[in-house]
Parts: sequence; C-alpha cells; structure tokens
Amino acid sequence: MRIIIVGCGKIGGTILADLVNEGHDLIAIDNDPEVIEEINNIYDVMTVCGNGTDCNTLIEADVKRAEMFIAATASDELNMLSCYIAKQMGAQNTIARIRNPEYNMESLSFLKQKLDLSMAINPDMLAAREMFNVLKLPSAVKIETFSERSFEIIELILKEGSALTGIKLMELRNKFKAKFLICVVGRGERIYIPDGNFILQPGDKIGLTAEPSEIQKLLRALGIDKKQAKNIMLLGGGRIAFYLSKMLTYSGNGVKIIEIDPKKCETLSDALPKAVIINGDGAQQELLLEEGLDSADAFVSLTGMDEENILISIFASTHNVPTVITKVNRNELAAMASKLGLDRVISPKEIMSDVLVRYARALENSKGSNIETLYNIMDGKAEVLEFNVSPEFRHTGVPIMELRLRQGILIAGIIRDRKAIIPSGSDVILHGDKVIILTEDQRLNDLSDIIR
Repeated sequence: MRIIIVGCGKIGGTILADLVNEGHDLIAIDNDPEVIEEINNIYDVMTVCGNGTDCNTLIEADVKRAEMFIAATASDELNMLSCYIAKQMGAQNTIARIRNPEYNMESLSFLKQKLDLSMAINPDMLAAREMFNVLKLPSAVKIETFSERSFEIIELILKEGSALTGIKLMELRNKFKAKFLICVVGRGERIYIPDGNFILQPGDKIGLTAEPSEIQKLLRALGIDKKQAKNIMLLGGGRIAFYLSKMLTYSGNGVKIIEIDPKKCETLSDALPKAVIINGDGAQQELLLEEGLDSADAFVSLTGMDEENILISIFASTHNVPTVITKVNRNELAAMASKLGLDRVISPKEIMSDVLVRYARALENSKGSNIETLYNIMDGKAEVLEFNVSPEFRHTGVPIMELRLRQGILIAGIIRDRKAIIPSGSDVILHGDKVIILTEDQRLNDLSDIIR
C-alpha cells in the first residue's frame, strides 16, 4: 500500500520503520534536510524535503495516489491542515496526530467531520491510558484490553518462589480454580508459545489472558495482588501528566506533580484543581524525598529526557516505591531500562505506531481484515490481534483441536455476546465472535491467515 508520512521525528520515524517492516510503499516528507538524509541512509523509501502543507511538495510526493496519508509533525494545526490539503488533492485516508488538551473529544469529533479525517490520534492520551491501567492493577507490568475491557492480557514477571514456577501449565488451572491461559512466555531473548507440558521458571515474563475478574482472582490466589495505587507522584508536567492526572483525580486518587517550569505549574494548577503542583527540579533527590517519595504508592517519570526518566525511576525503586512507571521513547534506552530492572516502561510512539499498523492492515485487505485491536507485547517479540469473525471465515463450528493452525499461532480467547471464553480444544469459533490471536513473528491481515 502507498503511504505518505509527513514529519519524521520521534513518532513519525517509528511509524515509518514499522510500516517499512510491514512491506508498504513509503514516501517520507520532512522539512529538515538532515532528517531526510538519515532516512535515505537507513531505508529504501522515497523522500521529499519540504513542508507538508505545500502543494508542490505534495505533488512531488504524488499525493493523489496515496492510499494512506499520515501527518505526525510537532504541530497539531499543521497536521490537520496537511491532511485537509492532501484529502483535497486525492489522498484516500488521512490521519492526523493531535495532542493538545484544548482539543477535547467534542472539538475533535467536529474537526474530523469538517476536515474529513479518517482518524485523529493522540499518542499522549493513549500512553496516559496505558499508565492508568497499570496503576489500577499494579501487579502487572503491562495490560492490554480488548472488547471494551471485557477481556485482558497482562504481563507479569515471575519472582523467585512464585507459586506458578516449577509446575506444568496443564496443572495450573486445577490448582488455582481460575479461568485463565498463559499464552506466551519470555525467557531471556527468546519467547515461547507454551504447551501444557511447559514449566515456568523464576524470571520468566508471562502473558496471561482472562476476564478482569478472573485475573484478580488469580493474583489473589498467588499472593501478588498489590493494592491499587492511591497516592501517585508524577515527575514532569507535560501533556501525558495532564491526561494521566485527570484520569487519576477523577478516580479519587491523590496526585502530586513536580514540574520545573513555573508557567507550566500555573497552567496545571488551573486545569487540575484536585492535584498538588510543586514547582521544583525533580532531578534533585532531596526534593523528591521532601515531597514524600518514600510514602508514595507509585512514581511515574514523565520528563522529556529518557535518560533522566530512567535514572530517577531507578532512584524511586531503591526507595521501595511499590510501582514505578517510566516513559522512554528511544528503543535502545527502553531495552536498557528493562535490563536495569525497570519493568514498566511505556513508549507513546510505539503505542501510536501499533494503532497505525493495525489500520494499515485493515485497509490493505480488499475484503476488510476486521482487525479490531492490535498490540505488540513481550518487548515487541509477539503480537496480539483481535478479529471480528466475518461471514467470509470458512472454519466456524470446527473444534479448535481440529483446526490446522499455522505454527507460532495461538487462539488466546473468544468473546461471544460480551462474555469471555478461555478456549479449550473442544471450543468452536462462530460468526459474530471476536477472537484473540497471539502470533510469534508473523504478519496477520485476516483471521483466515491463522489456518495452514
């Protein structure tokens, strides 16, 4: 599929890399010659140096043939204008990155309609939502939700002495009396889609699927059901901090934000009357301790510098803060943070890229792929997709044990009439179901792709 990306900074560059890996025909537009040169050195894609709102630049990029047009510059207004012009010049589907909190849901809906946008994506709000989910279930290091939260997959890291280790997976359901499925295991640099004879070890990162109530039941049985974080300290007062604080204060949590910029503090104080705003340098450890780091239930590091976020998060961990979340955008630093013991690392650019990869796959399939949700899990080594089962799927009513699934594929869940089913070999897929598929290193466009 022919895709144009305007703005190839942190977010746009990640989107570009992921869509190149998907095999699409990419055209990159950026007004910085150095960015364009770097893209030319790394990727085999067409590049245009220029402004995404300039008609001549868009003509050079052959915008009239674009099946998907993504504007991901640092300016919301430029993104919207660029998408509008591209649509008028023939682009089929236009997507704008819009982050400013002033564009609330009502105004975004109005703008989408008037500008004929296919999608408006706010990566900061999506990142805040993911952080909020973790703070509500702090035993997990990552939570992904499906079908309006009726089904979840959570990632856990097994500690020494965990009740899950040393037991065959086929014996776990009987032992814990909860309906769940351990669908993927990360061990070192490898991942496994385990069978019933697989035995978990301390240090494994596991992906576990279940209904939310069943997950709570299992965590209580394991003795790792941490209480929800009530008092949360945020370092950095940017957009993610704003969105996250709104969610937390609305849920009754105590929120304290430490921000070095006095003007930002004034803005936050007006916008978040229930939060405590502290003007100070959060990199100063004494300030964090004075403001109650030792008594915080959770600490979220949200500055604009990945390195600072990592170092301050490590400091918070050494002071036994129960839940520490770190915002990291650079892939190499995210991997380093994990090796340094920071389990909850969240990247806004990766979240947005997942959304666009899913959307591109849906557009690419001529029948409509019916991909409802797509997530990268296990540090990007596996994918989880939610499919709507359409009439074109020819394997309904067949017991799962009789389906000839491709290697590296697992049916992790079925959602029928808003009820979650942890599938066994005798369960079947029916028209109208939503099916959760886990895949290792494979690209799925359609539910039929799981069959050999």
